Amino acid sequence: MNPLHILWRDEHLVAVYKPAGWLVHRTGLDAGETRFVMQTLRDQLGQHVYPVHRLDKGTCGVLVMALHSDAARALSQAFEHHATHKRYLAMVRGFAPAAVEVDHALKPDDAPADAPVQEAHTRFRTLAQLTLPEASDPRFASTRASLVEAVPTTGRRHQIRRHLKHLAHPIIGDATHGKGPLNRWWAERLGLQRLWLHAWQLQVPHPVTREALVFDSGLRLEAGDGIQQADPTADWQRLLAERPWSMVP
Repeated sequence: MNPLHILWRDEHLVAVYKPAGWLVHRTGLDAGETRFVMQTLRDQLGQHVYPVHRLDKGTCGVLVMALHSDAARALSQAFEHHATHKRYLAMVRGFAPAAVEVDHALKPDDAPADAPVQEAHTRFRTLAQLTLPEASDPRFASTRASLVEAVPTTGRRHQIRRHLKHLAHPIIGDATHGKGPLNRWWAERLGLQRLWLHAWQLQVPHPVTREALVFDSGLRLEAGDGIQQADPTADWQRLLAERPWSMVP
């Protein structure tokens, strides 16, 4: 198994690029999975690591882990008290609004019907649009998609995915909150079945110095000089390079 790509490290924390399809740590809910960031990183660094936040299995991008228990406590509190800033990129169905704020309370996915809803807020901005002259839906002559920046200000599970579903612009490849026929249509054309959600940037206070640290996945919307297979963002780079995206001013 290839080593994880380390974005930044000191003696207190490490930021890595989590690949799509990897779990952050072992769980009985996905007993057949064999790829875990926590165990791989522990073996790679030769020391124990502590999870302080999570990304969905299908989501790729920036993930931070602590390297000792005091750092884990400080970072966990930063996430709990919204002292962090997260920025995501998603490919969604249709032409999403240029900019929109979603203030739509959510229940946990597995909560009982009478469970109280929890406040949930996300800001969205469309960065690029795409029209393909093929019909993914017989009702329409073409297929549209958007690249959307998502900035959540609360941290509910599957919040971005559920808020985009609420806007009727589900994320391509979202098996739970998206559209199965559309997901399969895109998977056939891209040669890849995955959730197109990317943890693009994460700002956290350093657990000791409190300095604001900004970790970036390295993905750029501008076309580069060639796609390196070893680059962890290669899937996204191909998506951007091989389709006629129009940037939104």
